[in-house]
Amino acid sequence: MKGVTIVDHPLVQHKLTLMRRQDTSTKSFRQLLKEIGGLICYEVTRDLPLETVQIETPLTTMSAPTLAGKKLVFAAILRSGMGMLDGMLELVPAARVAHVGLYRDPATLACVEYYFKAPADLSERTVIVVDPMLATGNTAIAAVDRLKEAGARSIRMACLLASPEGLSKFQGHHPGIPVWTAAVDERLNDHGYILPGLGDAGDRMYGTK
Repeated sequence: MKGVTIVDHPLVQHKLTLMRRQDTSTKSFRQLLKEIGGLICYEVTRDLPLETVQIETPLTTMSAPTLAGKKLVFAAILRSGMGMLDGMLELVPAARVAHVGLYRDPATLACVEYYFKAPADLSERTVIVVDPMLATGNTAIAAVDRLKEAGARSIRMACLLASPEGLSKFQGHHPGIPVWTAAVDERLNDHGYILPGLGDAGDRMYGTK
């Protein structure tokens, strides 16, 4: 699918398989989500712009590459996005963090916003939206809508799993925003969950079901 990058690194695929297993403990699920978040972040940031600066090594002076522009923003969709965020911040500790609080109405599957906090200068930064599951696509669409309202112009989407239906809907609403995911599964069930999937990422991460 155009605009979608499948992160097929063996470590990512191995960790995803462990997360799919229903007997994986809450502790292990949370740790795996953190680890896979860092690995996916590595791919999402592969093409960030660089600039050259002069530095002093212990032996001499040299021109060396460093990241150009303002610090990244990781926009975590609460609550399960926080699990991937931890691993991403280990890789890019200087990144700024935006929090987007959304929940899915169980009857209509529509998104309801309950919290939003982001850096004031989103228009000058690359924003990476973070949410493990891109299922119906409604949450990701609502998050990007809100970030655009707040000024974001350079946006990327990082998730763990996606459904074909969710990807199609997301790209229909936000064409041009690239998506990185570890897998695109078969379909959604009648309750809006990804199949075969891994269940509810938030519940499994926090042990709330």
